[in-house]
Amino acid sequence: MAKHPASTDAQKKANTGNLLVQGSILAIAGILVRFIGLLYKIPMIRILGQEGIGYYNTAYEIYNIGLILSSYSLPLAMSKLIAARRVRRQYQDVERVYISGMAFSAAAGGLMTLILLLGGDFITAAVFKSPSSALPLKVMAPTIFVFSIMGVIRGYFQGRGNMIPTSVSQILEQVVHAVVSIAASYAFMDWFANQPNVRSYGAAGGTLGTLCGALVALLYLAFMMLLYRKYNARTLCRRQQIPPESWPQVYSALLFTLTPIILSQFVYQLSGSVDNSLFGQIMDAKGLAESERATLLGVYGGEYRLLSNVPVAIASSLGASMIPSIVQSRTRHNLREVKYKIRMTVKFNMLIAIPCAVGMGVLAGPIMQLIFHDSSKLSASLMQIGAPAVVFFSLSTVTNAVLQGIDRMSKSVTHSAISLGIHVIFIYAMLKYLDWNVYGLVIGNVTFALVVCILNWYSIGRVLHYRQEVRTTFLLPLLAASVMGMAARGTYQGIFTLSGSNTIAMLTAVPLAMAVYAVLIVVFRAVTEDELPEMPFGSKLLRLFKKLHMM
Repeated sequence: MAKHPASTDAQKKANTGNLLVQGSILAIAGILVRFIGLLYKIPMIRILGQEGIGYYNTAYEIYNIGLILSSYSLPLAMSKLIAARRVRRQYQDVERVYISGMAFSAAAGGLMTLILLLGGDFITAAVFKSPSSALPLKVMAPTIFVFSIMGVIRGYFQGRGNMIPTSVSQILEQVVHAVVSIAASYAFMDWFANQPNVRSYGAAGGTLGTLCGALVALLYLAFMMLLYRKYNARTLCRRQQIPPESWPQVYSALLFTLTPIILSQFVYQLSGSVDNSLFGQIMDAKGLAESERATLLGVYGGEYRLLSNVPVAIASSLGASMIPSIVQSRTRHNLREVKYKIRMTVKFNMLIAIPCAVGMGVLAGPIMQLIFHDSSKLSASLMQIGAPAVVFFSLSTVTNAVLQGIDRMSKSVTHSAISLGIHVIFIYAMLKYLDWNVYGLVIGNVTFALVVCILNWYSIGRVLHYRQEVRTTFLLPLLAASVMGMAARGTYQGIFTLSGSNTIAMLTAVPLAMAVYAVLIVVFRAVTEDELPEMPFGSKLLRLFKKLHMM
């Protein structure tokens, strides 16, 4: 018997609502993680200085590349493989995917850890012209092995539609990371005060926090996995109706799924390491000392990129939850549901990313002064120029997840590679010939994400015959955010003139701006009564707006 259209639409909305709820659990955790990251970086900058943060960030960029090449994509790959087999009730194959993932993660994570431990001195000195970053890199290297094992467990739970273990582990990881990083940075700066480059030792204390945080998160996830397998032993032992996949088939599926995701993430994330490497090579040739280069990179990476990445955490979380959900809909051959999930995820993402970008642009100086106690023109200018990257990186992250979910992962790799090629040319020209210094890195950061967005949308449109609704997804939120930005700037200027306090002016202007934006997106009909309940806390907001006669 065919399903009634109303029933199908209700099911589609329920599934999408669950996607956004699960994605929002990860998003809230992601925002908390980034917020904790902001909080602990403030004392770390004061302890290490911008030079020490520069060494820390360079080491982290190298570590990040090693992580991507070995295990960063394991949660996505595992969740995708497990979600597809759950829909087809292939219970034994789910377990085989989990075991094969563990074996791969131990081998890949262990190998990459050894490469960074043994080759850290050469990589930091020859490629990045920052030999002082070698010590913090070596301290952080074992984290890759820990993260590899942790990634398999996270992917296992995500593939089953449960984002809570991942979210809790991320928060635990970041809390321990923050506490140990601050304490160890301070202690190392004191213990090794007589060393030639004490800030390198201080940065190593910061990277020790990364390792400790990962270890605590792994212990929590291992405990959760033991509980899950204990109370679901009968379910896990159920036999599937079709013959189970052979071990070679499982490993092949894992490698064929992992490889394009790894390549995509590698190329996509490589831009930060390329920036640091080109900046070090070109500025070194121009006579800029290592300490001066590290200071500029400290402002760029430790302040601008750190802050601009906070809203992007929402896109990363929604993308991670979207992949298994889209796989399930495609496995059921429900193309309408796939398109609806994409539309609502992108729209929800833009409703947050656009006002964040506008707010960071109009209040750049006050934000930098409030958070980092940095009132320099450089930091404010970097944020003003680079604010659009919030929107483009959010959008490119979500569209990358869509391509991975619809089995077009090679497109994601190709698009990131094309964008990286253009990015390298732009950065080289801006640093070598235009002498734009660190401003060139910010402009390159914006253009890289923009090119990825354009190429991704073109491919998604061709494959799915899909077009994102423009008016309520982009134009109306931008209009509301523009009015909000003017209100925020005007309020800040007025309160600052009266009080002379940046903190008081910001604490007044930001909540007012959020309220103005919330009202405007309802007044402008950027969100409808049907869409609002599907979004996190949407039902409560709908009741509030109805009481206020706004809907």
